[in-house]
Amino acid sequence: MNRPELGLQQLHAFAVLAEELHFGRAAERLGIAQPPLSQQIRRLEAKVGYPLFTRGPGRVALTAAGHELLPAARRALDQVTVGLEAARRVGGGAAGRIRVGFSASLALTLLPGLLRAYRGRYPGVELEIREMTTAPQVAALREHVIDVGLLREPPDEPGLRSETLLSEEFVAVLPVGHPLAARRVVPVEALADEPFVLLPDSAGPTVRNRILDLCRSAGFEPRLGQQAVEWQTVCALVEAGLGVSLAPASIRRIRLRGVAYRRIEPSDARTTVAMTWRQDDPDPLVARFLEVARGEA
Repeated sequence: MNRPELGLQQLHAFAVLAEELHFGRAAERLGIAQPPLSQQIRRLEAKVGYPLFTRGPGRVALTAAGHELLPAARRALDQVTVGLEAARRVGGGAAGRIRVGFSASLALTLLPGLLRAYRGRYPGVELEIREMTTAPQVAALREHVIDVGLLREPPDEPGLRSETLLSEEFVAVLPVGHPLAARRVVPVEALADEPFVLLPDSAGPTVRNRILDLCRSAGFEPRLGQQAVEWQTVCALVEAGLGVSLAPASIRRIRLRGVAYRRIEPSDARTTVAMTWRQDDPDPLVARFLEVARGEA
């Protein structure tokens, strides 16, 4: 059995007339003439199969059928209003859910201010954050596990876009008792004979390669001592005397008694932090997140 489809315009006209109980006032409120209003009500009555109003000289009243329909009509109109507002908020990037991956070291620099600013500007958005190193973030973007990546040294990957948010210098990470820790500035070539504690390729090949390139530019191939997935672990292994490292300057905020952080030469060696996302992603949440990130960088 076919169910009659009730038009929202007809339901709106019906609800307004039920409130005004006067065709002239209802038509004025709706911004239409009386004949079109009468036509809409007649079409709605035809779908119901019974009169919704009794009409008399200067008098309009709801019938029993009209009384029964009115609450349902109001609920339907309210639901549409709520749905339209929700659609506008999602379409404008003010509601929904965004999944953000971030490298742990960014918790020492960009991340806290960025998340605070984003939540303040878009409180209706559900923010899901995941701590991940660079390579897993790239994979998660491709697999649609996250929507945005905040990472160091973004790789040049087809289908992904990146925008640099900030850059920072490198520092040497040394045990406090190391002879080089007595210097204010450490030339990279002075580390040639030291074992290095580095991130593995699986965690962040681009960051690791940036460090290797710094060493090679200084005339040596770094000798691998230990590997660690997170910078905090790198610093802990340096404190334990298992090697030295080169790291982003923000790592200095990791306070370990047995670790010294020193500026390096060349002083122009820098590492970049970028936001990365899928090139074909039309989600307005991604665009709004980038706007906030630009403002915080």
